[in-house]
Amino acid sequence: MTDSMLSGSFAPVLPEIFLLAAACVLLIADLFVKSERRTASYVLAQLILLGCALLTALVSTYSLRRPVYAFGGLFVGDQMANLLKLMAYLATAMALAYSREYLLDRKLLKGEFLALLLFALLGIMVLVSANSFITLYLGLELLSLCLYALVALNRDSAASTEAAMKYFVLGALASGLLLYGMSMIYGATGTLTISEVAQHVAKLSGNAAQRPFLVFGLVFLMAGIAFKLGLVPFHMWIPDVYQGAPTAVTLVIGSAPKLAAFAMAMRLLVNGLLELAVDWQQMLVILAVLSMALGNLAAIAQVNLKRMLAYSTIAHMGFMLLGLLSGVVGGNWRNAADAYAAAMYYTIVYVLMALGAFGVLLLLSRAGFECETLEDMKGLNRRSPWYAFVMLVLMFSLAGIPPTAGFYAKLAVLSAAVSAGQVWLAVLAVILALVGAFYYLRVVKLMYFDEPADTTPIAGSGEMRLVLSANGLALLVLGIVPQPLMALCFAAIKAL
Repeated sequence: MTDSMLSGSFAPVLPEIFLLAAACVLLIADLFVKSERRTASYVLAQLILLGCALLTALVSTYSLRRPVYAFGGLFVGDQMANLLKLMAYLATAMALAYSREYLLDRKLLKGEFLALLLFALLGIMVLVSANSFITLYLGLELLSLCLYALVALNRDSAASTEAAMKYFVLGALASGLLLYGMSMIYGATGTLTISEVAQHVAKLSGNAAQRPFLVFGLVFLMAGIAFKLGLVPFHMWIPDVYQGAPTAVTLVIGSAPKLAAFAMAMRLLVNGLLELAVDWQQMLVILAVLSMALGNLAAIAQVNLKRMLAYSTIAHMGFMLLGLLSGVVGGNWRNAADAYAAAMYYTIVYVLMALGAFGVLLLLSRAGFECETLEDMKGLNRRSPWYAFVMLVLMFSLAGIPPTAGFYAKLAVLSAAVSAGQVWLAVLAVILALVGAFYYLRVVKLMYFDEPADTTPIAGSGEMRLVLSANGLALLVLGIVPQPLMALCFAAIKAL
């Protein structure tokens, strides 16, 4: 492949083109796979992810100094997009490794699952590289439609079907709100390209007649972003969908799509509407406080682990907002890169924590048995000391206890809030984090101090055990040595 080919207008889109073609090939090739284990299809899917990662790494060398655009400015390749794509590939590969045995036991490992997962990944890739409202909406809908279908994958389950219907109806409503907000912004600025929107907003934000129009559109944009992040009061779908979907699908929903939702917030709010920061930061403060409070308090009452982790997600996304709302305060830009990098670091670490937590549930599940209640965690230390330790690391990280990555992630966003002068918000976040520590430590208590409710030997493939062990250890390493990943996040944000 020559330099001239890579430096052309299609260079930043090569990973997306490859994934689209490869996913179609996988869907057709799977028709000829007779084995129920789908080994050939599974290996092909992992190889496709590896190919995407190599192409993204190759393409990223051309966007180190400045963003590279394609399709007349509709699509952008920059350091933030490349880093988030690489993390999305990793999350998808881990999700496949964790889900394989679970899906095989329930006869759900089919070409449709693999293809939908890859097309959802394509939606994430388009979304994180969007430089236009059109591209952003296309990526969002591709991701959402694939997730709706994945939730309903187990057609014989009434709970899965109900969860899919709730997700679909509320998702359609959120998409409508987002589109209406985009139409308002388009009406005020006359352009759909996000970088051009930023230029027009800079001129119009001081206009007393135009500013209310922009803020009106911003409110609807915020509603759409809040739904995708699962923020209160747009969180209603999360507990029901997390509980109703097969655990393998819950793992998918709770991991890589969070990277896409973070990218959507960055593209719309920071890239496009930074001149309205004083308005959207006030909205983010309210969403952050409500999400941290309701998420942590509601999780205490849950006995179903999937619902507990659902409310945990809501609380963690509230914490992530602490970084987003601390970037530009009172016209002061000095802390912007640090604050947005902290939010990006928090999102990546949360994805790793969610993958590990749901991975343990999948490891403890087997044919005819779903590990999804607190009772199922009793005595895990006696059944498997190593995986009890891995779960302990995951719970400590989710609670923000040192020396795990979750502690450093919380410290980074709290530092950003304090630097922005939001001391009261940082203090409230610490108090709510202490409340949240209760339900994480309750899981640790059940694993180490209660008698096992189930003495069946733990199944799970060697590959799954290896990936899960690496996942837990990675959170320890990122807590002790967070600088390399934080430096990558800072460089990606700085390049914006």
